[in-house]
Amino acid sequence: MKICLVVALAGLAMSFALPAFAQQKNTVDPKIEQQIRILAAKYDEAINKQDAAGVAALYTQDGIGQIPESKVSPGHGRQGIEKAYAHWFKGWQVTNYFTTVDRVTPAGNEIRSFGKWSDIFKGTEGGTQSFEGHYAWFLVREGDTWKIRRSTCSGYDTQ
Repeated sequence: MKICLVVALAGLAMSFALPAFAQQKNTVDPKIEQQIRILAAKYDEAINKQDAAGVAALYTQDGIGQIPESKVSPGHGRQGIEKAYAHWFKGWQVTNYFTTVDRVTPAGNEIRSFGKWSDIFKGTEGGTQSFEGHYAWFLVREGDTWKIRRSTCSGYDTQ
């Protein structure tokens, strides 16, 4: 009888412990999450400075970058990403670009970051528009920093 009670108690304890372990497995270390937020701030800073090379430097060598609200095709590789952003910056004066990191999750050796972005910009014809949308980043470790391997986004005019 005592053995059955011990087995039952052990099973009960495991039933409470397993969900807790599973939940911890799908979380990212807070230090890594902070690094991703810093990456987002660097991304915002580069866009607000119209720095195509600065944006491209945040991607891996083989990265793929989609430009928010742009009809420009995604850039492939750092050179392609830089070229795509340089083209975008020629037509638009982007200001107040801001990325909000809502969720950071592990996926094997990658980190996935999901959130929102918003901006205000002037076109070549002088009009001002506001856009916002959602993004997804697939990030990998390159040396001691995180880099964007692939970015996707959706957006819409808020006016």
